[in-house]
Amino acid sequence: MPKEGITPRSQDYSQWYLDVVARAEMADYSPVRGCMVIRPNGYAIWEHMQAELDRRIKATGHVNAYFPLFIPMSFLKKEAEHVEGFAPEVAVVTHAGGEELAEPLVVRPTSEAIIGSSFANWIHSWRDLPLLINQWANVVRWELRTRPFLRTAEFLWQEGHTAHASAEEAEEETLRVLHDVYADFAERVMALPVLRGLKTDREKFAGALRTYAIEAMMQDGRALQAGTSHNLGQNFARAFDIVYQTPDNRQEHVWTTSWGVSTRLIGALIMAHSDDEGLVVPPLLAPTQIVVVPIFRTDAERSAVLEAARRVVAELAGRYRVKLDDREETTPGYKFNEWEMRGVPLRIEIGPKDVANGTVAMARRDIPGREGKSFVPQAGLGDAAGATLQTIQQALYDRALRFREEHTADVRSMAELTEAVQTGFARAYWNGTAEDEARVQEETKATVRILCLEPAEKPGACVVSGRETTRRAVLARAY
Repeated sequence: MPKEGITPRSQDYSQWYLDVVARAEMADYSPVRGCMVIRPNGYAIWEHMQAELDRRIKATGHVNAYFPLFIPMSFLKKEAEHVEGFAPEVAVVTHAGGEELAEPLVVRPTSEAIIGSSFANWIHSWRDLPLLINQWANVVRWELRTRPFLRTAEFLWQEGHTAHASAEEAEEETLRVLHDVYADFAERVMALPVLRGLKTDREKFAGALRTYAIEAMMQDGRALQAGTSHNLGQNFARAFDIVYQTPDNRQEHVWTTSWGVSTRLIGALIMAHSDDEGLVVPPLLAPTQIVVVPIFRTDAERSAVLEAARRVVAELAGRYRVKLDDREETTPGYKFNEWEMRGVPLRIEIGPKDVANGTVAMARRDIPGREGKSFVPQAGLGDAAGATLQTIQQALYDRALRFREEHTADVRSMAELTEAVQTGFARAYWNGTAEDEARVQEETKATVRILCLEPAEKPGACVVSGRETTRRAVLARAY
């Protein structure tokens, strides 16, 4: 049975998503159109995401820095394709301090322009390369249609920016981030299986040479772009005159990359794992991994149960993010409902019989109801709880992967493609043009999400043009 106040997914998936965001206290609407307030429960998940991503980013040699929120308009215009791509989304400051500004300032939609200026000042010799910088920041893109976490006028993200001595090094960096940082984080921490691939020229980042992405399937069969990594070639280096002296004293432009993920990942987590009972959070990202709920009716029971509950919490606290819910103004049923709604992975219940028997009841959030409940000894509970959390983490990944596989079809015609994208992904041979992509989008509302990195073993006919190719693509409707 769906929780009160949550629309069933089968009835209205979009409203279900908004209901979960609201009831799990993830975010709230802001007085500023298109912006959201990230509530503590939502922000705590983002903090855990930041920590896990930051560790991976630093492990690959990058260091954090911070650059201005405001970018001179002339900087944005230096790379023509870049400014054209972002023009519809840019917010511009024209007045400050009661006066009109001599030059308008763009509120950061992305930072290639302002960081390119700094790179030009910092890089002089081949000894200064590679330069590997990451920034945690907010950005503003004036979206017309917004939805909490998925698409908002302001959102939080990290953006990496690097400079290299050669095209080969820049390409290696772009793919390293895609695989070792983004895909690894999504699959190991978010329990979210992702497809890795190349974006078409029609879908790539404005000003990039190549864009790679990870794509995930949501429970309605639609795709969500969960992260992008861009090989910028020398486009921005030429625009901002970022040059270095080679070992043989020549002047060469550097090769740059940029890459980023955002609070959109929280939307992906909600839509990939949650259910009609509310939020489901993978244990590695859960603000509270275990909640302990004491159950008693009389004062005599109260003392013994609370003592046992506090002993259990003390044992778990050094290893897990655990909370004791000893509120006496609410019933156990109310507490169960609340913690299920907020997505806590594991609930431990302790009643008078558990005290007498030296046991506890453990309830898994990913398997609601009796099927997800078991009784375990209090002795060794720390190890049992840890093993259960690991099982939940893996089970969420396995369930999401199984769902994607069951909703992915190999197609050979436009008719099969049209049918497949109604409920999931379509995988097809692809040798299409931008015009072919436009046709697919017009007729099916789907887009090419990625071009597969590995060629097919045997050639086949492109699903649209019929031209023979070994390249395959994954197409889907997307957020």
